[in-house]
Amino acid sequence: MTTFRFRNGHIVTPDAVLTDATLRIEGDRIARIEAGIEAGVDSDPASDAETVDLDGGWIMPGFVDTQVNGGGGVLFNDATTVEGIAAIGAAHAPFGTTAFMVTLISDTPDVIARALDAVDAAIDAGVPGLVGIHVEGPVISAARKGIHDPTRFQDLDDELLALLTRPRRGKVMLTLAPERVTTAQIAALTTAGVLVSIGHSDASYDVAATAIAAGITGVTHLFNAMSPLVHRAPGVVGAAIDDQGVYCGIIVDGFHVDDAALRIALRARPHDRFMLVSDAMPCVGAVDKAFMLQGREIRVEGGRCVGADGTLAGSDLDMAGAVRNSVERLALPPEKAAAMAATYPAAFLGLDRDRGALAPGLRADWVRLTRELQPAGTWIGGIASA
Repeated sequence: MTTFRFRNGHIVTPDAVLTDATLRIEGDRIARIEAGIEAGVDSDPASDAETVDLDGGWIMPGFVDTQVNGGGGVLFNDATTVEGIAAIGAAHAPFGTTAFMVTLISDTPDVIARALDAVDAAIDAGVPGLVGIHVEGPVISAARKGIHDPTRFQDLDDELLALLTRPRRGKVMLTLAPERVTTAQIAALTTAGVLVSIGHSDASYDVAATAIAAGITGVTHLFNAMSPLVHRAPGVVGAAIDDQGVYCGIIVDGFHVDDAALRIALRARPHDRFMLVSDAMPCVGAVDKAFMLQGREIRVEGGRCVGADGTLAGSDLDMAGAVRNSVERLALPPEKAAAMAATYPAAFLGLDRDRGALAPGLRADWVRLTRELQPAGTWIGGIASA
């Protein structure tokens, strides 16, 4: 058993934010959490104990990111391999991400097949933090394409449906435009365990609401690349905000969505149905911020990832930054931002009995942040990430 004693800070647990706490780890799991650092000091003399002065900083559950396109100079579309996935995960770990869905931007069926197989192999190989794959497109709307390449878009034919519903080692998430599929196809996907999310869609409110009723449980980067809320045409945004159960990913970087729009959305729906996502590109964790996306050069200008025409192309955001921005820009309490970065996305993925909170029985995944909410260390399965 390994014991961590945290003092002089803030330790976020499901029931309270503790100022001092003792965490006891067995294997890769949390065995016990006790308030205070004196609890059990002498009761377990054989334990490997470590006392950490947080100096006003934070211990939060490890972040769970459902949208990671790349990192460390690697784009998943270009590196559908175990090594590529491992490099992406390693680039995000220093920023507190302890679980991630590696994300494939719209591509051809053969690339999608390679990506799915690579994630299976990477999970078998034990790549730290990998929990599945997010296939974003290619069944999306050309009218709301964003940076996606429309030449790669296609219908959800029987071949693609069979590929996406094949049993896999990890979670499979699919972003699609509901106006391009039938409710029977949505049912086939969800019956097979695929997590279906609305994104890059020009659907009407009615079409989006019908798709949610048919089994769609997510909305990919709310507000971005979807029909907006207009007073006589509420669109996808209106359907998402009106619904109280669907999970909405949000990119809190000050570029993708105005802060006021996010604050309004947060007031309109339960907070436990929002998830912070990075939508990170290869520039995260990389020295060279420029990269290629399917033949197009993408540059980071003033913190924004943009193509030559100024179109946003994912983000240069990490999850610690998303938490910090949620506190500083949206006035959320840090513990609420932590839940949106960890607890709620874990619940969306159906992994809340395994991770997403600092609680007995769950994985010993946590991140240390300074009092300024800057990353200062990540632990995956109770082991400090290199």
